[in-house]
Amino acid sequence: MVTGADILRVATREIGYHEKAYHHNKYGEWYGLDGKPWCMEFVQWVYHNAGLDLPFRTASCGTLLRWYQERQPDCISKTPISGCVVIFDLPNTDSETDHTGLFVQAFGDKITTIDGNTSCGNDANGGWVQQRQRSIKKTKPVYIIPRGLAEVVDIDKLISQMTDEQAYKLYCKAEKHMSTLPLPTSWDAAGELREAKLMGITDGESPMIPTPRYQTAIMCKRTLANSLNYIKEEK
Repeated sequence: MVTGADILRVATREIGYHEKAYHHNKYGEWYGLDGKPWCMEFVQWVYHNAGLDLPFRTASCGTLLRWYQERQPDCISKTPISGCVVIFDLPNTDSETDHTGLFVQAFGDKITTIDGNTSCGNDANGGWVQQRQRSIKKTKPVYIIPRGLAEVVDIDKLISQMTDEQAYKLYCKAEKHMSTLPLPTSWDAAGELREAKLMGITDGESPMIPTPRYQTAIMCKRTLANSLNYIKEEK
């Protein structure tokens, strides 16, 4: 599995690279079409070196987008993930597919990407690998999430941003899912459940649902009390 972090790790190491005379660059040389506009060659190179080749080999932004539109339209998304391919429609041009880069983040109306063949003086043919920030409204980005690219979710960050209502709904969904799971077979879970029912710890319904701490504490106390009663009876 290749993640967005893998893609950006490779791309970040390239920041600061500059083409040589006559537009010669290592990405075009690798691709086999050196000396030409190389923003898409950079994207292809990064994906290759991260371990996930794009399914269609091209040096053209428009050709790649059309390929996805015709062959894998499900990969074109309104919601980007880290490392996905971004196709830009830059202002004041006749083309709708002027430039490409790799998505880093978006905030408000700004999108941050890592691009090849760019610069502040020339967005689409500037000769540098740079991290750029542009207006979403002005550049109309289209996001392509290639098959095989996965996003690693920061669970702690996700939970910290949840409201109490969202957290409760998530817990209810998890509880519902757990209630459908069978008892484990790697140990005698069924025997342990029968014993727990005899001791009065549980009624045996939905044994796979997790319990809050207070319920666990009550069950432990009940187990201890039943054990003491059992010892007294034995004596």
